[in-house]
Amino acid sequence: MSVRIRIHPLLQDIAHGQEIVEVEGKNVRACIVDLEKKFPGMEELIFEKKGKLLKQVKIFINGQTSSPNELATPVKDGDEISILMLLSEG
Repeated sequence: MSVRIRIHPLLQDIAHGQEIVEVEGKNVRACIVDLEKKFPGMEELIFEKKGKLLKQVKIFINGQTSSPNELATPVKDGDEISILMLLSEG
C-alpha cells in the first residue's frame, strides 16, 4: 500500500529537499516509521521523547485533521499525509 507524505519545508532538508515522499503503512504511525527508515533523524524532529507528537506538529490526511488520535488514524492506498509544523513567536 502506497501513501504519500507531504513534508513541511522545515523538514525537507532531512528529506534531501523532497516535498512529497512515498511510504508504506496502515496507519499514520507506521507511515512515519517508514519515513524514518528512508530519512533517519526525521522522527526526532516530529516526536517528543515519549513518542507523542511535538505540540507544534499537526497531521492532516487528505486535507482533513486527524486529531485527536493522529498516529492511530488508518490510511489507505493513495492517501496523502501532511506533516505541518506550526510556528510560534517567542
